[in-house]
Amino acid sequence: MSNALAIAHVSQALALLIESHLQPEIDMAVKVEPRKPPAEPPTDPTISVFLYQVAPNPSQRNNDLPTRAPDGTLVRRASMALDLNYVISAYGDETELVGQRLLGSVVRTLHEIPVLPKDIIELAGEKPYLTGSNLLEAAQRVRFTPNVMDVDETSKLWGMLYQTPYALSVVYQASLVLIDGLETPTPAEPVRRPEVRVLPFGAPGAPVPPGAGTRGEGESPERTEDPTPSKAPAKTPAAPAKRSAKAPARTRKSTPRSARTAQPPARRTDGDADESKNS
Repeated sequence: MSNALAIAHVSQALALLIESHLQPEIDMAVKVEPRKPPAEPPTDPTISVFLYQVAPNPSQRNNDLPTRAPDGTLVRRASMALDLNYVISAYGDETELVGQRLLGSVVRTLHEIPVLPKDIIELAGEKPYLTGSNLLEAAQRVRFTPNVMDVDETSKLWGMLYQTPYALSVVYQASLVLIDGLETPTPAEPVRRPEVRVLPFGAPGAPVPPGAGTRGEGESPERTEDPTPSKAPAKTPAAPAKRSAKAPARTRKSTPRSARTAQPPARRTDGDADESKNS
């Protein structure tokens, strides 16, 4: 955990980390300053480390809740989790591409050493304006992660820097920085006399078993029967079956007249005539 000087301590340590790892690509004197980008771009090789935003860490912002009891008593020390957003700009002679060379060294350093080392934290803590900072005692080391900003976000960032011309820059986020409160919670009173007893159910002083609160002492649960004989439910008469729909009448197949053929009358023979006479 760390105190309120942690934000300034991280900014100073980041500047020292960049300055101590410029070699071997950069063989010139470079000034690394934790400050706002200058309004007039310097001609000497310069790197500015500017903290432009301090935001709550979304994953750790509520880990210390609740900090107080309903009566206002402090039960837990408050701790604020923060993310620090930096814009790192490089300046120098444009004819020799000094700014681009410096920025390449910055990117290589923070990609190779993304976690703030202990020796850099100790060296930054030697500054007189950081006396009393306890960032070195923090449980979690600060990690630097590059951020991507599109043209719109970049224009908004440099637009809020009044009368500051744009310079080639990179954006990094430092996470996680914890700042503790000053108040210390009152510790709870220790247990004066530990006492553990084991008693069976029913013994004097033993707890009442679940479901036994409605019975008297020594009574066993009995099942009571209803003396009134239960009546069988009356049968409901079956509903008369519905008549099925009347079947459609069968239609007589008619024979067309054209299909009817007239049969010729039978011809009478002489034998038939004799038989009719005899009869």
